[in-house]
Amino acid sequence: MDILDRLTNRQSLEQKMAEEVTPLFLNAESLSAALKAKVIGQDAVCEDLAAQIRRRLALQQRGRPVGVFLFAGPPGTGKTYLAKRLATELGRKLLHLDMTQFSRGGFAASQLFGSSKGYVGSDTYGKLTAALRDVPDSIVLLDEFEKAHPEVHKNFLTAWNDGFITEASDGKQISTTRAIFVLTTNAATDPLTDLMRQFAGDPDELRRASTNALREAAFAPEVLNRIDRIFVFCQLEGLDIARVTALEIESMIQGYGLEVAEGGIAAEILLGMVRRFQKLGAAGSSRDLVRAVEESIADSLIEAKRRGARRITLAEVNQRVVVEPVE
Repeated sequence: MDILDRLTNRQSLEQKMAEEVTPLFLNAESLSAALKAKVIGQDAVCEDLAAQIRRRLALQQRGRPVGVFLFAGPPGTGKTYLAKRLATELGRKLLHLDMTQFSRGGFAASQLFGSSKGYVGSDTYGKLTAALRDVPDSIVLLDEFEKAHPEVHKNFLTAWNDGFITEASDGKQISTTRAIFVLTTNAATDPLTDLMRQFAGDPDELRRASTNALREAAFAPEVLNRIDRIFVFCQLEGLDIARVTALEIESMIQGYGLEVAEGGIAAEILLGMVRRFQKLGAAGSSRDLVRAVEESIADSLIEAKRRGARRITLAEVNQRVVVEPVE
């Protein structure tokens, strides 16, 4: 028997220790710059998010999570990627949950929060309760949150309002006060895009109007009331499309164990990708760019790697992308 089981209430002690808050003084400018360097076209979101994180980490008394943030806007604009970069920059573990997998009522809730005694799965913790038990300061990414079952939504209300979730298998309360929750949604894309343009310089009015738009898109009021900040992402335009494309090309090249030389991507290639993206209109996303890049250069990269190349350049010849090794 653990000595703490014998001499005290270990569960109560563990909970109180999990709720201990040590204020952290974050450099918001450095965090913002690091996020903007990777998440293209969303500078205002990155700056506001960094400021919000700094303020909340500095609090000594906190009975709720560090933050509950909603990333809204068109698909493929960097919502999920920003959450991943935030975890990297803060040195926190990322728990990525695809909420489309939790759309089936009570069973969905048990996957996240555990099953009551006597039910299948009651000998193990739920995905969320186990993760926060083991790593209380995780960043919890709830991707496409609106697609989860309403019963799942209700289970998060206590996590965000009271600072704990309850594991169904043993009734233990798991603290959420050190976690950061990031929800993403593609709901109400068109009205949110219009609101972003209309209230670009007024974050408070943008939040009010965005909340109304999301409520009309079937977001429950009790969920919206517990969200600390709504960030609306912009559709990619102009040079931002080229920047995202260049980063995707570089990432793909690195994935094949190659390196792109400085200035090694011909401007004509990026221009062609931008035009291709623009033809898609409002339905276009960075994922379309990834597919276009792969279709254009993957075979050539494989051949270059097979021939022993290490550094390469990309040129356009007769409307085809040509990979050239660099000595």
